[in-house]
Amino acid sequence: MSEILKTPPERFADLPGFPWKAHSRDDLPGYDGLAMAYVDEGPADAPVFLCLHGQPTWSYLYRRMIPHFLAAGGRVVAPDFFGFGRSDKPADDATYTFDFHRNSLLALVRALDLTDITLVVQDWGGLLGLTLPMEMPERFSRAIVMNTALPTGDLPLGKGFLDWRAFADSQPDMAIGKLLARACPHLSPAEAAAYNAPYPDARYK
Repeated sequence: MSEILKTPPERFADLPGFPWKAHSRDDLPGYDGLAMAYVDEGPADAPVFLCLHGQPTWSYLYRRMIPHFLAAGGRVVAPDFFGFGRSDKPADDATYTFDFHRNSLLALVRALDLTDITLVVQDWGGLLGLTLPMEMPERFSRAIVMNTALPTGDLPLGKGFLDWRAFADSQPDMAIGKLLARACPHLSPAEAAAYNAPYPDARYK
C-alpha cells in the first residue's frame, strides 16, 4: 500500500448541520491498517438505513436525511468511502478500483453485522451499492435509489457519464465546494465549504 493520508480531525469541527461523530474500523479484512470512517446513529437493533454517497462527496451529503431516518426509528450507517470524507486516503490513484470500493463496503456490512437494510444510494453510491444485495440478499430489505444506475456492462457508457469522467480526469485538484455550490445553489457558503473539508490539498484527492 502506498502512503496513507489522514485528514486532520480539526477540519471537520463545527460543520453546519452535521453533529454526528465518526466511528471507525481499521480491521476490515483485506484492508488492514486502513481506517474507514462512518456515521452510526440510532438503536443498534433497529432497521438500518445504509447511506452511500457519490463522487466527489462524502457522508455529509446525507445530513438532511439522517434526522428523518432516525425520527422514523431507524439506525443510520453512512460510511465514507476510502479516499473520501473522514476515512483514510491512499495516495496512489491506482488503488481506487471498482472492486477496492465494493469489497470494502461488503466488508463493512459484515463487520457491523447489518441486517434489515434499506439501501440509500446516490451517484457512485448506487453504481457500487446496487451490486451489494446480489452478494448478500438476506441482509437487504428495501432500497431508495436516487440519481444513479446499476451498471450491467451490456450497453455503451452514456455521453453524460463519459463527459463527467473526462472532466473529473482533467481536474486533479477539483474545486469540490465550488462544483457543489454550482449544482446546488441553495447551499450556504459554509455548507459548500464542508465538502472541501476532507482535502487539505490536492494530494488528498
